Amino acid sequence: MINGIINVYKEAGYTSHDVVARLRGILKQKKIGHTGTLDPDAVGVLPVCLGRGTKLCDILTDTDKTYEAVLKLGITTDTQDLSGTVLEIHEVCAAEKTVVECIRSFVGEYMQIPPMFSALKVNGKKLYELAREGKEVERKARKVVFHEIQVLSIELPEVRIRVTCSKGTYIRTLCHDIGKKLGCGACMASLVRTKAGGFSIEGSKTLDEIEEVVKAGEISSVVHTVESMFRQYSSVVMSVDHDKRVYNGNIFENEHLQEGMGKVDDQLFRVFDSKGTFVGIYQYKVKRKAFTLVKMFY
Repeated sequence: MINGIINVYKEAGYTSHDVVARLRGILKQKKIGHTGTLDPDAVGVLPVCLGRGTKLCDILTDTDKTYEAVLKLGITTDTQDLSGTVLEIHEVCAAEKTVVECIRSFVGEYMQIPPMFSALKVNGKKLYELAREGKEVERKARKVVFHEIQVLSIELPEVRIRVTCSKGTYIRTLCHDIGKKLGCGACMASLVRTKAGGFSIEGSKTLDEIEEVVKAGEISSVVHTVESMFRQYSSVVMSVDHDKRVYNGNIFENEHLQEGMGKVDDQLFRVFDSKGTFVGIYQYKVKRKAFTLVKMFY
């Protein structure tokens, strides 16, 4: 079984589930999971976890993401992007300066109402399934954070923007809300995810490219190890007599390491057994003077 993460370039027309399904066929293994959905029309970075790496799915899904999108003013659709049915068309009268100021006003915390055409569930049913039935239900606004919104180019009625935001953010809803605030309506014309889970679009591989790498017997060249996701943390190595402590996820103390540490805070560590195998992430608790398990990968 292959363990780790592949930085997949999701092409238009694929759902995130389609990517996982095809990778299962290419890699001949079932234990595969993605790290957050991308709309079928959207393209870009989709980290996919393999084997023991699937334990990273929730961690990578929770990270900030960066997108480049084209905002089209003057058009409102039922899906909030150009794939949907046009509901309203308005003339765009706002000056470029006004548009830029409006876009930048969304930076910071924002209560965003998820779109009906989304995979969120209400009473066990996905919103897009209800939307296709012509039903609209009340959705609770969720707090999202726009860390940065840059206007890359503007040629009204289109504006190209780069957005860095928190998890669970809908860029097409941002486009919709910008148009609403300007009074002319808007929708998303295109979307590219350029960064997610510590991966960038420059290092991503299409499914066809991954298939060719597999045929050449070089799959390891595109698989990132689980441990590499935590390089920002210092590492500790267990003494041979105490490997079983971490195999079982038990707490351990400084004296159980091959080399003791100096003074440390309540910080996270990569933990390796005495043979150098990555076991998991532990946090040192100053009050307990012990390491406690955060995430097991052994």
